[in-house]
Amino acid sequence: MRTRRQAASVAASGTWRDPDGVRLPAGEVHAWTSGTNQTLCGLPLSRARLLRFPHVAWPDILPESGGSADRVQRVCPRCAAAMGRRRDERPWTRTDPRP
Repeated sequence: MRTRRQAASVAASGTWRDPDGVRLPAGEVHAWTSGTNQTLCGLPLSRARLLRFPHVAWPDILPESGGSADRVQRVCPRCAAAMGRRRDERPWTRTDPRP
């Protein structure tokens, strides 16, 4: 079973086409799960006029990935936190717990 983090696609405020003709997100991007009408941060897709990109996975639009992030101007910080933006870093642990 795929978890929420793995299954997230992208919703964005704009679109562009790469040289191969593939439609990719541009502008402000949010994490979105298929079958819902809202982003992970709670923004309704229809009212915010966000475009859905079910063929683009969330990790591909992060600027450090270099994948589909060419025209991404802003990544929603709440969606990034919901998706675990710092996945590659070591998880937080308490080193000196209180008694």
